[in-house]
This record gives sequence, C-alpha cells and structure tokens, in this order.
Amino acid sequence: MQLEFPASPISERNSSMTLTRKTALAVGVLFILTFITSIAGVMIYGPVLSDPNYITSSGADTRVFAGAFLELLLILTNIGCATVLFPLLKKQNEGLALAYVAARLVECTFILIGLLSLLAIVTLRQGATAADSGSLVLIGKALHSIHDWTFLLGPGLTDGVGTGLILGYLMYSSGLVSRRMALFGVIGGPLLAISGIAVLMGVIPQASAPQGILTVPEVIWEAFLGLWLTFKGFSPSPITSDYREPAGGARVLTAPAAAI
Repeated sequence: MQLEFPASPISERNSSMTLTRKTALAVGVLFILTFITSIAGVMIYGPVLSDPNYITSSGADTRVFAGAFLELLLILTNIGCATVLFPLLKKQNEGLALAYVAARLVECTFILIGLLSLLAIVTLRQGATAADSGSLVLIGKALHSIHDWTFLLGPGLTDGVGTGLILGYLMYSSGLVSRRMALFGVIGGPLLAISGIAVLMGVIPQASAPQGILTVPEVIWEAFLGLWLTFKGFSPSPITSDYREPAGGARVLTAPAAAI
C-alpha cells in the first residue's frame, strides 16, 4: 500500500532553483558558443570571403568546409538559445517569447542560405575548366554577393530585432538579468537593425565604420548575457517562482501492508 505526502515547500524551492539554474547555464553556454562559432567561422572561411576570384583559384576547400561546419553549429546554438528560454519567457509574455523564437529561426534561415552559397562556390571550383573561367568568375561573385546579403539580413538585421530588442525587453521587464545591461539589448538591437537598413538603402557601405559602431551595443549585450547566465544565473524574478522540475509535487512512501 502507498501513502502520498505533499512535497515540502523547501524541496519545491530547491527544485525550482535547480531547474532555473540549469536553464540559465544552458542558455549562457549556448550564447557563448554562438560567439565562438560565428567568429571562428568567418576567420576559417578566409580565402572564399576575401578572394572574389576564389572559384578559379587553387582553393582552400577544407577551410571552407570547416567554416560551413561551424556555421551549422551556429545555427543549432542560435535555435537552442531560443527554445531553451521559451518555456520561461512565455511566463512574462508568450507572444513576444514566440516572436523571439521566430526571429531566431528567420536569422538561421539566412545563415543557412549564406553557407550554401559558399559551398556552391567550392563545388563549381572543383569542376571548373580553363574554358569556363570567365563565366565562373561572374557566378562566383554572384554567390559571394548572396552570402553578403544573407549576412546583412540575418545576423545584421533580424538579430537586432530578435536577440536585441525582443529578448532585451523580455529580460528587462522580467528582471531575469541586470536591467541596466538589458538596456543594451533594448537600445542596441534597434541600432543594429538600423545599421542593416542603412546598408540596404545604400546610405552606408557594408562593413563600414558607422555600421561597426552601431553594432557595438548589441555585441556587448549578447556577450554580457552569455557570461552572466553561465556564471551567475538568473536574478530573482516572479516568473521563476513556480518554474519547477516536471517530476510532480508528491512524494510516494511505500509501507508494509501490516503496518497500515
């Protein structure tokens, strides 16, 4: 025969703290990994990004494949940040939490298209002949331009709306992290998006100094968020008060039948 006893308030609080800390650690590590994979990916791509005639060159295809692999990891970590946070953020504002997930998916779609364009350059280079060199250079430049546009519209614009403005506002209003630092997202996200729109409209060139300056607050926000959640965790907030392990709220004690 079984007797059921309600879980004590202390055990419930401990369960809540444990799950909250696990969530914060997971998201923090994922944000740090987005930094590592995005920066390392660009560095490793190297020649295919800097050489407009890469498609007819001797090539460094292994580096391109390595860069593409890192960008695939970037896609996974980006989506992971949003999906792990969603169950908690929806307690603050379900609509905005869903919008953040959607923004991450859109951003990752652009990243995927961009890396496919670079892989297409490698495929064409490997099958190129001397007679095809003229037309291949034009195709290579077109594919390179696709990558540049996807980088602008994904990490350079959508990220500002999603991880900057939306996530920054959710973190600010919930108090899950320092509100002063969350303002870097609330302000930096729109600045990043504005810089992307300015490039799109031809006001400033891509990768220019003004665009770089407008990107700084968003970079600070995302770096802070990764480090804060990894080493400190969420700040006390009303939305974490009932965020518990899904194991159930009753402890079960099995007693010998003779004792009942």
